[in-house]
Amino acid sequence: MTNAHGHATRALTGDLAASSALMGRWRRRALTFGVVFTILAVVLVVLAQVMENDKFLHLLTSWLMGAMLCWGFSLGGLALLMVQYCSGGKWGLLIRRPLEAMSRTLWLTGLMFLPILIFMKKIYLWARYSNPSEVAQALSQGLIDKAQAHALNWKHPMLNPTSVWVQIIVCFAIWLGYVFLINRWSLQRNADPNPNVPFWQKRFENISGFGIVVYSLTLTALVIDLVMSTNITWFSTMYGLNYLVGQGYAVLAISVITVVSLSKAEPMKTILRTTEQHDLGKLMFAFVMLNIYLNFSQFLIIWSGNSPEEISWYLDRIRGHWGVMFTLDFIFHWLIPFCLLLSRDIKRNKRRIVMVGMWMVWARCFDMFMLIEPNFSPRHLHFSIGILEYIAVPGAMISFWVAAYIGQLGKRPLVQTNDPHLAEILEPEHAHA
Repeated sequence: MTNAHGHATRALTGDLAASSALMGRWRRRALTFGVVFTILAVVLVVLAQVMENDKFLHLLTSWLMGAMLCWGFSLGGLALLMVQYCSGGKWGLLIRRPLEAMSRTLWLTGLMFLPILIFMKKIYLWARYSNPSEVAQALSQGLIDKAQAHALNWKHPMLNPTSVWVQIIVCFAIWLGYVFLINRWSLQRNADPNPNVPFWQKRFENISGFGIVVYSLTLTALVIDLVMSTNITWFSTMYGLNYLVGQGYAVLAISVITVVSLSKAEPMKTILRTTEQHDLGKLMFAFVMLNIYLNFSQFLIIWSGNSPEEISWYLDRIRGHWGVMFTLDFIFHWLIPFCLLLSRDIKRNKRRIVMVGMWMVWARCFDMFMLIEPNFSPRHLHFSIGILEYIAVPGAMISFWVAAYIGQLGKRPLVQTNDPHLAEILEPEHAHA
């Protein structure tokens, strides 16, 4: 079969679903890692209580880290899916099913937040002192300082247990509604024997355009509630935007790992051309650049302003041993992926681009650790049993999330046959040269 340019086109044959053997092997591996990390976490929790008596603080904060990472993968999948529907492009055909599968795990990440909400008083000052009289009493007893008391009273309308519960329930209801509609319409579009391409394209653009705005606002609310408020006196107008880009950074890396790994078998082997793989690599590079740009902009504005209530967040991360970790975060999160993705050969090599994607996911995990833990031990980095829970607990949670993601990925065909870019992506390499 040839196209209008006289080039022989490739054809999709057989079952368009992912290899069941491959999916099963990946899922068993993820569950195995989950069990191993769970056992390790239980041992570390017991040792921490015997040796350190930390009253489960490290367990809860490490659980918060794992929940935020898994939630970022799920909601970030939905967000990048909506971005693709609005922007178009062949790259969307390759990663659409992985993004849909990520979004359908959002219910699981919602359950992960329940322990945080139930035991919020052990983590957040605003939950421990939830009304002005309690704040005044804590101030008189020396449990908090004047800056913390002022922040607690000022932020009380948003940061109190009832308000946070309501905000999170509303946000998840909105996100799950979007997940349901977009995934349902995707199946309907694929089942339509005579699809009206402009109709479906317009439908997805309409819901996604408004959805991106809603996503940005609701994401900002949740990260302020659950992460930024761990340091009650600190604030940043760029915090939500930094999280938004960080989610895209990690989700795109997971998507590239998925599609390149799936290209060992059909149908991804047929549709993943080197051209589109290179395009995905360039998109990863763009997110790396945008990520460091926003983080450095936040740092530059706060540092140059030299405002005591803003600069303390950075001081907690550069004093003592934390300065080493902060430097490593910069190297891991930006410098290394930036240097690697400059290479054209790496972006076009399957094994190497997967390794870069894995590094980016690891770097995102390390960055999340740096966002959370210094708020609880700001002066010195204590290498203790409790600190190791930041490896075991998130490791178990991410492993079980990966198992759920793989399970969802195997439920649908990997290729959307009614996509207008399918004919183009089935052309051989350099067909238009």
